Amino acid sequence: MLLQNTFVFLTQGMINMKKIKVLYDFVIFAIAEKLGFYKNVMDKLSNNPFFTAPYISLTDVQAKLDAFEAAILAAADGGHTAISDRDDKELACDHDYRILASYVEHQADGNETQILSSGFHATKQPVQQQKATLEVVNGEHPGSVKFIAKAEDKAAAYIWQYILASALTADGVWQVASVTSGASATLDGLTSGSLYYFRVAYVTPAGTSEFCQPVSLMVA
Repeated sequence: MLLQNTFVFLTQGMINMKKIKVLYDFVIFAIAEKLGFYKNVMDKLSNNPFFTAPYISLTDVQAKLDAFEAAILAAADGGHTAISDRDDKELACDHDYRILASYVEHQADGNETQILSSGFHATKQPVQQQKATLEVVNGEHPGSVKFIAKAEDKAAAYIWQYILASALTADGVWQVASVTSGASATLDGLTSGSLYYFRVAYVTPAGTSEFCQPVSLMVA
């Protein structure tokens, strides 16, 4: 059962994760930055064991890259014809590097290490925001608060407790606010302007859980 649950957990995690891909940020780089980036990709792809059969010839790509670099130098004087030629050579390189990026992405199949070894940048996994075990917010009127807990699949009941901050000592007595079947509750009659601590525990078929870490709130 433990092995099965572990497999399900890992499978769900893999489903939730987005596959890492090649970042096509290079198309918007300034000319000087783009030239350096393209040169680095050529260096990294040459003799790279992960990428041995690109969709296009690296020799042809290198020739276009050399022509692009020469056009950049020729356009330094600001001549319209030279600038137009430089732009044409830039577009030709952009086209080829998009093809190379597509090849790297397909070949790496989500492997970030392989993508980075090609010189291309990789997209990043979004940071997973974990829902807090307990959130407490002020209610609609003075002295009222609302509890919102992270739902537990097997929870038959939720035990909500509170205590004045001044009473939060080893001998302090927690008060039961309520016991509910759902993952939220409200509590009225607290003293406005006072700091309280709140916590929750779950009742499951296996028994009652430990209370969560206390959450503080200055009651409005």
